[in-house]
Amino acid sequence: MPFGGAAPMRVLRAGLAMADFFQQLSTAQHCALLLDYDGTLAPFHSDPRLAKPYSGVREALDAVVRTDTRLIIITGRAIDDLLPLLNLPSGVEVWGAHGFERLHADGRRERASLSDAMRRELQTVGEWQMEFKALDARIEHKPASIAIHWRGRAHHMARRIRDAVLGRLRSAGSLLEPHDFDGGIELRAPGFDKGVAVNTVRAELGGDAVVAYLGDDQTDEEAFKVVRDRGLAVLVRTRWRPTTADVWIKPPGEVLWFLKLWSAARRKP
Repeated sequence: MPFGGAAPMRVLRAGLAMADFFQQLSTAQHCALLLDYDGTLAPFHSDPRLAKPYSGVREALDAVVRTDTRLIIITGRAIDDLLPLLNLPSGVEVWGAHGFERLHADGRRERASLSDAMRRELQTVGEWQMEFKALDARIEHKPASIAIHWRGRAHHMARRIRDAVLGRLRSAGSLLEPHDFDGGIELRAPGFDKGVAVNTVRAELGGDAVVAYLGDDQTDEEAFKVVRDRGLAVLVRTRWRPTTADVWIKPPGEVLWFLKLWSAARRKP
């Protein structure tokens, strides 16, 4: 198969040969494909409960799973919020809340714990939510964070909401970490990000595994930085933004193309 020959991928790293990557993938004993959800496998929606995957995504993921690939979704969402939307094929692993919780491929679950201090911090932020709602923000409570959304609001309103959140955070001397994402800001307990989840997976696979990570948001940059030294970091966005990723593709067509190319590379003769 002519890997990378007619690929609609925009290579960002000097010297990167996509043909070499897919050739390594085709012969690798161990491999993993790690994927963000919102903005990568599904379009954004002002109501996240309605952000269903692009047409053809579930079938493409099912094909990948059947090629002896460890398929992993790493999302900022809580796992139980994601599962009804994606209706995953069996054998898929999910990391939720930026690595705070984990659903293994065999159905086992793991969940980290928060200190009493972090629980109090999150409770305090929860007490501010009426102030943010008055600015027309939407509040999302997660296992180890609180996200304040302004997607769909005018730019000046988004700025007002962000300034109010950061002002409150500074005045309280909070230990929660602010993380910008497309359409909002998340106040998260330290120690949880997508890069930590990717590092864990890579350690489990071993140093010779071939790994790729696909994501769209600023929160995916943590994963890109981890994976790109021995794998492939793929930015998924309709519009360009600065990134540490190796490759840029556009959803949904090029994402489906990438998934099909992965399956083809892993398919045994």
